[in-house]
Amino acid sequence: MMPIVTISTGERKPTCFSRWRNFDSALLTAVTFDIVRLMKQVLTIVCKLNPSQKVVEKIDTTLEMFAAACNYANQEVKPSITSKTTIQSLVYQTIREKYNLSANLAVRACARVGANRKTAKKDKKPVKAFKPTSADYDARIFAFREKDWAVSLTLVGGREHIPIVPSNYQKGKLKGSKPTSAQLCKHRDGSYYIHIQVKDEAPKPIKADNVIGVDFGRTDIAVTSDNKKWSGKEIRDARDRYSQLRANLQKKASKGTRSSRRRCRQLLKRLSGKEKRFQRHVNHVISKTIVLSAKQSNSIVAIEDLTGIRKRTNQQPRSKTERRRSNSWAFYQLRTFLEYKGLINGVEVIPVSPRYSSQTCHACMHLGLRSGKRFKCTNSGCNWHGDADENASYNLSIIGGVVSLLRGSDELSCAVNLGLLKHQDLAVGESPRATRS
Repeated sequence: MMPIVTISTGERKPTCFSRWRNFDSALLTAVTFDIVRLMKQVLTIVCKLNPSQKVVEKIDTTLEMFAAACNYANQEVKPSITSKTTIQSLVYQTIREKYNLSANLAVRACARVGANRKTAKKDKKPVKAFKPTSADYDARIFAFREKDWAVSLTLVGGREHIPIVPSNYQKGKLKGSKPTSAQLCKHRDGSYYIHIQVKDEAPKPIKADNVIGVDFGRTDIAVTSDNKKWSGKEIRDARDRYSQLRANLQKKASKGTRSSRRRCRQLLKRLSGKEKRFQRHVNHVISKTIVLSAKQSNSIVAIEDLTGIRKRTNQQPRSKTERRRSNSWAFYQLRTFLEYKGLINGVEVIPVSPRYSSQTCHACMHLGLRSGKRFKCTNSGCNWHGDADENASYNLSIIGGVVSLLRGSDELSCAVNLGLLKHQDLAVGESPRATRS
């Protein structure tokens, strides 16, 4: 179920790495990597509900009671407790009596509080107040009915069968499936949706003999080691345009005549979500291209692990425009798309540490000089120079190969003359785009 790959490097660092004191990749120090291959794939299918007015009232009541139960549990149980079982043992009976929730809705409310507390504890932030916008469902209180394309949900006041409005794509994914969990949601537009989790066996991962490194960025959204790149200019221009348009409409919506304010509010509502949908479409296109390319070349995809980068960059002094651009960078969405598309296509996607990947020459492994998009190696015996993001993608490819392609324990050293994992051309100073002065 969980094959583990262990790689150890026990030899002393060569002199060329004397300046790499903080680099924690497997190329330098003795380290163990546990690679867990997921054998189940979970796909969330979002379907619009078509409830009657009577059922709408029940849904609203259920969402309000569920949120109130979560807030009650969060206030009554000590903040240090994160176990859903412990929270349930303390407030379950009170939640059932006070908020008229079914047994399993009360259990799911306790579980949500525990999960939110764990996330907040990890981020060192307090748990935010729960809003009546969603409720969690499991197999005892939710059922999907393919025969009449409806869902059966336990609400406050009884069980209800609610028709869904599926598209051809949703019908194809749900046909023949037996989902056991879902989330009832009320979106910003006031419509009701059911987020159905469909579980399926993931295909066996392909037998890879190569690695594609992927460097994320804002100037170029993604740059790969097989010489593909996607510019971020179109997204940046679109975000700037929408930001300026929203600011103008919000300003006019607070002034002017009553009719002009109403028209501005209507335009703001129409604009809502357009920018997000555009970004999602671009990330879908990029991730699909990368995964299909990896599948055709029998490759693993090594991506940057940028966890916590937004928190770190927000601590630096920047202009308001630069902060907005940085915080709207959807790199985590792109990573998520790559991971789930990789799982569906049998392509392993592994995150690796990006430290010094754009400051190190992939040809000779010496630290060089980076200025914006340009990189120049300072090693007199190499002198490679070129695109900094391409250089980073080559390094990510090498690191990804070390931690994934060697099945079993082995002794590795950067002094190997023939290179690492089919990167002989990189190890001896050649590269697909090498330019020497």
